[in-house]
Amino acid sequence: MSERQGGGSMVASRVIAVPAGQIATIVTCLEMTAPPPPTAPVKSALKLERWTAPFDLARYRALFRAIGQPWLWRGRLVLDDEALAATLSAPGLEVHVATRRDGTPQGLLELDFSGPGECELAYVGLVPELTGRGHGAWLMGHALKRAWTEQHARPPITRVWVHTCDLDHPGALGFYQRHGFRPYERLVEIYDDPRRSGLYPADTAPAVPLL
Repeated sequence: MSERQGGGSMVASRVIAVPAGQIATIVTCLEMTAPPPPTAPVKSALKLERWTAPFDLARYRALFRAIGQPWLWRGRLVLDDEALAATLSAPGLEVHVATRRDGTPQGLLELDFSGPGECELAYVGLVPELTGRGHGAWLMGHALKRAWTEQHARPPITRVWVHTCDLDHPGALGFYQRHGFRPYERLVEIYDDPRRSGLYPADTAPAVPLL
């Protein structure tokens, strides 16, 4: 397929059909290679606590689903108990949970230090009712502090990276850029639609047609 541009020229393009029962998304990878400038701490009524093994898998899945359902998060939900426990307990992975003062989980921050000299923000998110109220900036502040300055037992971090996609919150890409991340790569990912397999109800994310 080609697209006609001004002056009559033709620009080649490719169109790939996505099989029924699957979904396609554009993934943007972002990175920072130096710590961001110091800023005043962002206040929040939430507190951050670290979850360690043995994990309460039902509680973890409930939080993951509460945060990710509007954006069709699936990564942890497709794992059985053994695989999920192994993933969460893997060397280099840290699981931090933002909670209310009564201990109710409201947000998730997973930091993956398994790559030499780097940290991936594997998951960053809040339950939908808390988005847009400043808690995200608070959570990101903790993420960057942990990634850059609190890893004395590991090799020095030279790169922190994260990825987002066009199924995420529409403000996610701008949010990461405002916190110092620079886009460096774009990918197309195709995978089984989590609504088709029953991970989420069929009416989840109505802006994304279920085919």
